[in-house]
Amino acid sequence: MITGKNCIAGDFSAKGNVEFKTMDPKLNIENPTTFVEATKEEIEEAAISAWNAFKVYRKVSGKQRAAFLNAIADEILALDQELVDMYVTESGLPEGRAKGERGRTMNQLRSFAELVANDDWRENTFDAAQPDRKPLPKDDLRKTMIPLGPVAVFGASNFPLAYSTAGGDTASALAAGCPVIVKSHPMHAGTSELVASAIVKAAEKTGMPKGVFSSINGGIQAGVDLVNHPKIKAVGFTGSITGGRALFDIAAKREEPIPVFAEMGSVNPVIITPSALSKRGNEIAKTYAGSITLGTGQFCTNPGLLLTVKSENTQDFVKELAKETIALDPQCMLHPNIKSGYEKKGADVTSQSGVEVVGKVEGELEPNYAASVVATVSGTEFLANPKLHQEVFGPFSMVVQCKDEAELLQIIEGLEGQLTGTLIAEESDSLDLMEMVDALQNRVGRIIYNGVPTGVEVCPSMQHGGPYPASTDSRFTAVGTHAIKRWVRPVSYQSFPKNLLPDHLKG
Repeated sequence: MITGKNCIAGDFSAKGNVEFKTMDPKLNIENPTTFVEATKEEIEEAAISAWNAFKVYRKVSGKQRAAFLNAIADEILALDQELVDMYVTESGLPEGRAKGERGRTMNQLRSFAELVANDDWRENTFDAAQPDRKPLPKDDLRKTMIPLGPVAVFGASNFPLAYSTAGGDTASALAAGCPVIVKSHPMHAGTSELVASAIVKAAEKTGMPKGVFSSINGGIQAGVDLVNHPKIKAVGFTGSITGGRALFDIAAKREEPIPVFAEMGSVNPVIITPSALSKRGNEIAKTYAGSITLGTGQFCTNPGLLLTVKSENTQDFVKELAKETIALDPQCMLHPNIKSGYEKKGADVTSQSGVEVVGKVEGELEPNYAASVVATVSGTEFLANPKLHQEVFGPFSMVVQCKDEAELLQIIEGLEGQLTGTLIAEESDSLDLMEMVDALQNRVGRIIYNGVPTGVEVCPSMQHGGPYPASTDSRFTAVGTHAIKRWVRPVSYQSFPKNLLPDHLKG
């Protein structure tokens, strides 16, 4: 049963007087539960509890942490239809998406459980002593990874499960040995509370220290207070460039600056070669219409920018892409604020000089449903106008028609950092594909060949991050088991007696 309260170190608390409700975007009405924002006192309690728990939890064995993570997955599954119904009610997304995302969330938890069941992930290194070495002896040195401390995780608006309360940031931080305090996203606070209750049950069943997990409700101020707390040692965030950059700046200004691992905006450029358009333009148009509108375009990997060289085939492709895109039924967006943001950003882009809207869903739509848009512009206009480079979060994509390959490369090299870049090409292509790959590699975190960027596999080889502003640190991923590396730091032990070493360094 949803209480609307904050989960502070396993106990539910509502000391504040600021309240809010979530919305059912499909029905365009408020949901019945009233949620109470966390007070500064409750945030203090959560942070101190997390710090006290860290002293114990950082020494909990990998097998015990694995049992905890698997228990969280089990408890989430045990919520059954109650969780699915809450997810649908707060997001406007279909039941199939809810169940799919629940499965992904559980898979992430189990993947990290498998990872930490042994100590290979710590990348331990051993350098034996050489006391007889000349001219100077060499000491015994051993290096390992240790957890940073309590982590603040910010739930994402577009993934109420997989990037939220028990999502990838939380799973990887708990796996590393870091307690977690989640700031739930106000758009799906009910979903977050249900998942928080599952984590609390799992912690109790597996004997984890009190304070290993907390979840707070609130808006901007709650987030600021959480990141500013001296016991918080790192931050995980998925969302807008504005929000991620604000947290990054707050963390940098602390007396003790801390890392913020923020995954933010991306237009995910797609290069389509003339040969590919000539051979299978209609097929590409159909495939990309589905990718552009998938999840109402509310994915960070949505293909918002398609780049090709202008030709007769390009004109046919643009028309076909527009036709295929607007033929797909409009879908509900996550919240009225997200829809209004989509319309405002889209209008700003399409009102720029040289931009032509070639396809848009017309007619009256249900409240919070989005009209898909396909626009086009010349490469020259795109290069001259930075406003055309911005992400439009929703079912929107722009085809940039370049005058030649050199202009296309200039556009790629001038883009801000992106999560993904895609190359649609033929084996016998006349374009210099290696030059294209090199240009993309310098701008993105993941390069796709003859596919779509939407869909992020959870596995060790996945890189979900990229040069700023795609993320705040391109060396790390927010998806896959390597995400654990964000929450640890290396420590070397020199000339230590074995009885004082951690167990995993005694070998």
